[in-house]
Amino acid sequence: MDDGLGAGLRADCERCVGLCCVAPAFSASADFAIDKDAGQPCPNLQADFRCGIHTHLRQQGFPGCTVYDCFGAGQKVTQVTFGGQDWRRTPGIAGQMFAVFGIVRQLHELLWYVSEALRLPAARPLHAELRAALDATERLTQHHPDALAALDMASHRRDVNALLVRASELARVGVGPDAVDRRGADLMGRDLRRADLVGANLRGASLIGADLRGADLTLADLTGADLRGADLRGTDLTRGLFVTQAQLDAAKGDGDTGVPASLTRPAHWPSGSRPRSRRPAAGRPRIGH
Repeated sequence: MDDGLGAGLRADCERCVGLCCVAPAFSASADFAIDKDAGQPCPNLQADFRCGIHTHLRQQGFPGCTVYDCFGAGQKVTQVTFGGQDWRRTPGIAGQMFAVFGIVRQLHELLWYVSEALRLPAARPLHAELRAALDATERLTQHHPDALAALDMASHRRDVNALLVRASELARVGVGPDAVDRRGADLMGRDLRRADLVGANLRGASLIGADLRGADLTLADLTGADLRGADLRGTDLTRGLFVTQAQLDAAKGDGDTGVPASLTRPAHWPSGSRPRSRRPAAGRPRIGH
């Protein structure tokens, strides 16, 4: 990333103490094979903080672990916030460390989104504000654990998110008045094959299990959209807005799925022919406003 934060926003498990395997809670479901309370170490976490079934997580019923992204918060909390301390050797810090991890993860996620917004040429009028938000958020990640625990995260997210919405609107301004607006919509399982979603607002939409094969997602805002099990085979996401690695990892794709240059094609996707860019096709189906 041009801002120099790129490496710090990618998880480095070698420099973490297994925080994502302990801090969050999860319930037995299609994503996790067991129930686990917050602060309880996963039974698959080994003494060296490595996952004992890392290479077989999907086969063992833990696909949710394969799509989790801390955006580099794990190593930040371990190495910076707590100076390399270990919650096992120093159990007195465990509770605060786990709580702070959740906060820093949110801050790092915001850093990632703001960095992506700075990549958008159309958002240039906002670049000064975006860089100010980036700097302010990065400063917060450097705070003492007590200050992080007291942070009004909801307020900060609200302010930064408002800026990201404006950046998205600028990026999609030339799409036209007929662009689909399904922000937060329930589109679970919908048949959206070859749908015209150019410039669509799909922020926070539930697209779990949706069939998006061949859909045109050029300049579609996918911030926070739930793509678990969504079928993206043959879909070009190279010009989608705010697509995350976790969204790709949670979806179904193939060698014909166009992936943004800053992201990695998931290893579990089957290979196929080289992805091709797709032009909007006349007469494509649209989903209602």
